[in-house]
Amino acid sequence: MTTATTFGLLDLVRCLPGMVPDLPEMVRSARGMLVGPDDRTSVGHVFQRTAQQTPSRPFLRFEDRSYTYGEANAEVNRYASVLAAQGVTRGDVVGVLMSNRPETLLLVLATVKLGATVGLLNHNQRDRVLAHSFGLLHSVLNVVGEECREAADSLPEPIPNELPAAELQRLARTADAANPPVCEDIRAHERAFLIFTSGTTGLPKASVMTHLRWAKGMYGLGGLGVRLRASDTLYCCLPLYHNNALTVALGAVLRARGTFALGRKFSASGFWAEVIATRSTAFIYIGELCRYLLNQPARPQEREHAVRLVVGNGLRPELWDEFQRRFGIRRIVEFYGASEGNVAFVNAFGLPRTAGFGPLPYAIVEFDDATGKAKRFPDGRVRRVVPGGVGLLLTKVTERSPFDGYTDAAATETKLVRDALDPGDAWFDTGDLVRDQGWHHVAFVDRLGDTFRWKGENVATTEVESAFDGIESITGAVVYGVDVPGADGKAGMAAITLRPGAAFDGRELAARLYRDLPGYAVPLFVRVVAELETTSTFKSRKVDLRRAGYAPADDSAVYVLAGRTEGYLPWYPAYPAEVAGGPAPRS
Repeated sequence: MTTATTFGLLDLVRCLPGMVPDLPEMVRSARGMLVGPDDRTSVGHVFQRTAQQTPSRPFLRFEDRSYTYGEANAEVNRYASVLAAQGVTRGDVVGVLMSNRPETLLLVLATVKLGATVGLLNHNQRDRVLAHSFGLLHSVLNVVGEECREAADSLPEPIPNELPAAELQRLARTADAANPPVCEDIRAHERAFLIFTSGTTGLPKASVMTHLRWAKGMYGLGGLGVRLRASDTLYCCLPLYHNNALTVALGAVLRARGTFALGRKFSASGFWAEVIATRSTAFIYIGELCRYLLNQPARPQEREHAVRLVVGNGLRPELWDEFQRRFGIRRIVEFYGASEGNVAFVNAFGLPRTAGFGPLPYAIVEFDDATGKAKRFPDGRVRRVVPGGVGLLLTKVTERSPFDGYTDAAATETKLVRDALDPGDAWFDTGDLVRDQGWHHVAFVDRLGDTFRWKGENVATTEVESAFDGIESITGAVVYGVDVPGADGKAGMAAITLRPGAAFDGRELAARLYRDLPGYAVPLFVRVVAELETTSTFKSRKVDLRRAGYAPADDSAVYVLAGRTEGYLPWYPAYPAEVAGGPAPRS
């Protein structure tokens, strides 16, 4: 197995010749990183300026549709005129519940050109979880696509101030296509997006993405790391409610004045055909996407594309070489970052099997496996791991790298580690384990705490646990993530106790969980135990349960999720390989 390595100065020097053609753009981007909070820099203004300077250049491709920068800017302005007529002004929030299609991206740009904030909702959420997300927005208007009607109808109460996306499009046909004057005055410190992320409270939190953070992502990840050219087309089939799509992919495209090819959703079997059809020369990935492609049978299309580079996060070191060799990818730009995080790493030098280089201050520290938090020593401080070691990543909060946090101030404070290395310092707790590779490079290892990542989504264990509430036959449930060999992230597993005399009903349980949870959050494994042990503070002993994984035991029964219809079936040894290969569970 190929693993993440450590690097020395010689490794970096060897990469420099391949970077020479990109040096002028890298110098310009380095200057751009100096943008300040009060500068007139914003997502909408970057797009608007590019459209004015290169109106005939292709900006967006989607299936059989395409837009030049000029055409897209005019449509964005018409959307902005409609939003303004609906009462949207600078500083307001517009909720967006739509799937991947051109109208969604154009609406995002229209909102930020008005100085308003886009609240991008996860259209996989349902019922009270989606209602909670809407409640965090405090939005003055909510645009809902007809394709998300099922999600909207699952809410306990109707969406307030709803504007159907079809009605927005109808009104836009006759709306003013002039640039909104306010776009020229928006400052970098103002909010651009609210991106939802799972936390330890059990319900989503809305992290704040300012125009400043977006611009630094555009110059840093886009200009210094990805380094697209104007002739490049970047394909993105990741959901637009993720920062990977809006900050990394869109930022890289706008920095290069390139083309954004939008996919409706990921299809392992149809991926290369769409990459070829959109004439893409790059694409953005998450680790699971790469694994699914590798699990597909070989076909000629996977070598007939024009892709020269890929950018993303979560490509495991043991898959790196095989992925690059099989698909003929010349450059892999892996990066590390969190939606709410204040520091990012990017593989700017093209080194293999690394999440990349991070120039801003961070610390990789020892952690407490029981709590998932930084370990405090007798002097009250934390300690860095030795070079090459694995530890919890903390990123320092400074004026240059502020932590914008969440819409909830209390939730923001819980993510900060204060007085960690020095009196008065403050660090953002990423909740992630990384390996110190030397020369400011890290490799991602795992997630800690009460969240785990599966199918490219962060899953809050307490959210899943609450879905077991009210099931008459179940008296208790503890949820955690477990490793599945050959699969990225951690699959969900629940340990449950049954009411005396009750029998485990795998079909009923699966139907209930699929009703109340997004598909990616439904646990793949269920262990029925006689008792759920707790600590003296009544916290469940998740560490012991995680260590046991899904291994059968004499004192408990393990069940596996076959699919939405079949429900949970008794454990069988071939199941983990079926999960890693894709056949299980069936949707």
